[in-house]
Amino acid sequence: APASPERERTAWAYLLPKTSDDLLGMGRSFSKTIFLSAGNITHTPAYGHLISMGVLTAVQERNASPKQIADAAAYRETIANTGRFLTFCGGAAPLGFRLRENPADRAALKLVRETDAGVVISGRIGMHTSPAYAEDVYVGALNGAKLGEHNASFIVPVADPGVTTVCRKIAARHPNRFVSPLSSRFDELDGQMWLDNVFIPWERMFLVEASPEPIATYLLWHHLYGWLAKAEFTLGLALALADAMALKEHDHTVEYIVDLIADVQTARSCLAAAERDPSYTAGGNCAANYLHLLPGGIAIFKARQRISELLRIIPGSSLVVAPSDSDLATPELRDGLEESFGGGGWTALQRSALLQMAWDHVSSGLDGRESAFELHASGGTPAWRGRLRQKFASYNDLANAVLRAIDMPMPQIDVGNIPAAPLAPRRVNTVAPAAPNPKS
Repeated sequence: APASPERERTAWAYLLPKTSDDLLGMGRSFSKTIFLSAGNITHTPAYGHLISMGVLTAVQERNASPKQIADAAAYRETIANTGRFLTFCGGAAPLGFRLRENPADRAALKLVRETDAGVVISGRIGMHTSPAYAEDVYVGALNGAKLGEHNASFIVPVADPGVTTVCRKIAARHPNRFVSPLSSRFDELDGQMWLDNVFIPWERMFLVEASPEPIATYLLWHHLYGWLAKAEFTLGLALALADAMALKEHDHTVEYIVDLIADVQTARSCLAAAERDPSYTAGGNCAANYLHLLPGGIAIFKARQRISELLRIIPGSSLVVAPSDSDLATPELRDGLEESFGGGGWTALQRSALLQMAWDHVSSGLDGRESAFELHASGGTPAWRGRLRQKFASYNDLANAVLRAIDMPMPQIDVGNIPAAPLAPRRVNTVAPAAPNPKS
């Protein structure tokens, strides 16, 4: 929040929320921060703190030992006090592990040995975001490692001995930053982590349930702000292009803009409701209410492709042929390009800069990466729909209320099986049986 004589600054990114007002302040902070990258930087400093809050929530909900809760609380305070950059991995194994013939060999990680001070772990874990920039990684219980009967999750520094981070190639982009104003700055990188006899101290080990859902208590809230930021940036570009292309009085263009406004405002309204009517964790902390939050994410999933298409439509063919700054500086081309792209209060350089940003936002390698990542990183539409199915609380009330409007005795309806069903497993790989040995 802006400083004033009556109010000190609040470090919203590192606040442990206790009230709806806390959530509202944190939400405003997320919105302002993520918009700057057009929604491409999903792992902000606040996101790492939200991960640590999720770890604390998970051990509190499981009613773990006092030491586990104290360790989780201490780590969260470390993040808040130092700004240390933490990222998240659910812990699932890479594809090659999941296709192994022996089910016992398909776990991502294995416990090598226990010591008085901690455990030693080896293996490979699948994709997570920003490992090249992170200082710590939280590895969730999908990793398959067990301590007795307990699912083991842990936090590991990326610089520890035995830790190797392998990142994907950078998103394809033009070397000229005028042509790639977003993708030259906001490629987070995704990668795997390989662990070779890595020591994890007990104070960084957390015994949680196998599902990563409790850890994600605060993360989905941040995810929706990221998707909203991309939609808001798209709307901002559409409005600027409507002016730059002299289309702000064109009926079809205005209708496209209204479509974008409706999508943006739907997500905004869901976030506002989730923060003003919050839920509470077992530890008494405030959290965005999933019942309001989840419809916003589902709406964005449905609208995201159309949102991008509208921004490609609005500027027309100029989006495809817009020149670069070096083209405009070439003596043989300068005058002709100025005639082609200047006018209406805009220079050719100004209009081209806007068109290049729009192209980079919805037609670049960075845009492709963002789409591929976001369609599955938080479970995608199936997981968001499953979470909403479980959280909706009015099944029987609504069904029986309808029957009461019929003037005759009616049976009592119970559809409690619908919310009670577990979330569908994600991406279960089918391993073909090994071919029999040929007869000699």
